[in-house]
Amino acid sequence: MASASGTDRLAYEIRKRATSATETYVAYGSTQRLFKECSKHADYTIPTVLDSEGKEPAPKNAAGEDLGVPATKEAQEWYAVLGMEATFNLWAQVTMLHMYVLTTRFRMFPAAHAPSWHQHLLDHFFYAAEDKMATLHGMVARGVRNRYLKDLFVQWRGVLAAYDEGLIRGDAMMAAAVWRNIFKASEEVDAEKVAEIVAYLRREVSNMEKIEDDRIAAAAVQFGESPAVERELVVAESKSMRETFAETQ
Repeated sequence: MASASGTDRLAYEIRKRATSATETYVAYGSTQRLFKECSKHADYTIPTVLDSEGKEPAPKNAAGEDLGVPATKEAQEWYAVLGMEATFNLWAQVTMLHMYVLTTRFRMFPAAHAPSWHQHLLDHFFYAAEDKMATLHGMVARGVRNRYLKDLFVQWRGVLAAYDEGLIRGDAMMAAAVWRNIFKASEEVDAEKVAEIVAYLRREVSNMEKIEDDRIAAAAVQFGESPAVERELVVAESKSMRETFAETQ
């Protein structure tokens, strides 16, 4: 866990890795690797098929979104847990969830260091998002991509506010945030799946607090097992459910 000596330790790790470079380059390289760790949990590719005109349209879902296939073992696990199809929007939301976990850890950095790490992590997200727009979804017009990127930035600000509120005000508020962001506020969502994501998010935030600054600087960070391992906790009946009101007084 970060301590009062965090400033000296982080500065030492930065000097060790930067030599004559500035912290900006260290933060850029480390957050690039950290972002890949965030992104792999919902990464996807787009399968294409030739139509009668020799073009390669991506398959679509009922909402008109391009449908992908999981690109990593972690993504396969996540899409199975969520029971949802691989799309750009879901990739963005699952990636943002993991970025949020890292953000809670960056906030423990000394004030002089934190902003650079925050900004570089966000920059890597936008680089990856724009690359997917162009290479997987055929958005060749820069103006179109920019409109989507602006919308993603608004979503990111909303994610920060919603998950922060959930951490402070409790699981019900966090579940509402997860339901809106990950599950698009669908009325058909499985409440147990929402609870699994909430349990996963709290577990990873707690684990991230225990990681030393030098490991963050070295990007030596991995997220834990998928939300599927939280199912036993989610479905377990609370002992208080069988207590009468009088017994709880």
